[in-house]
Amino acid sequence: MAYEKPIPDHRRKWDRDEYEKIAAERLLAKELDDEDDEVPVKRELLKPREYKVDLDSKLGKSTVITKTTPASQQGGYYCNVCDCVVKDSINFLDHINGKKHQRNLGMSMRIERSSLDQVKQRFEMNKKKKEEKKKEYDFEERMKELKEEEEKQKAYRREKSKNRKRKLDPEDEELNTNIDPDMAAVMGFSGFGTSKK
Repeated sequence: MAYEKPIPDHRRKWDRDEYEKIAAERLLAKELDDEDDEVPVKRELLKPREYKVDLDSKLGKSTVITKTTPASQQGGYYCNVCDCVVKDSINFLDHINGKKHQRNLGMSMRIERSSLDQVKQRFEMNKKKKEEKKKEYDFEERMKELKEEEEKQKAYRREKSKNRKRKLDPEDEELNTNIDPDMAAVMGFSGFGTSKK
């Protein structure tokens, strides 16, 4: 029998034991670092806003923006928590309700679970508010208020129409006095005012 040479293999050979050791050391080092650095942050639960979001203050106003204008005074809505400018109101509302903004405020996106007692208290509070509103608005008083308001509107309309008539009358007199009667007759304007001559 003839001796056969092994076919040369061009694949790269790896020493598995050596690389397993390196991987185990890396995992051990990572675990030690994570234990030292990672302190779980307890964030506040999500709660409702206690302020009104101002979307209309800059509406319809124009401002001059230069290269040196600070971000808070540039065009758009400025978020001082995240230090960013959002260009329209819908995206601004999405931003302030979003995860990044809430994180920067120190809140998680989780909400507190309400207990049965809390829900009952809320219903009672809303019921009391409705009863107070009913007591405040008596039907007869409300009707008197509506009638008074209607009278005020009618009086305002009358005054407005009288003012219009007063403004028109002096102009008509001026027009009539400035026109020469002979010239008006030649031009054919004499018969428009009245049927009398």
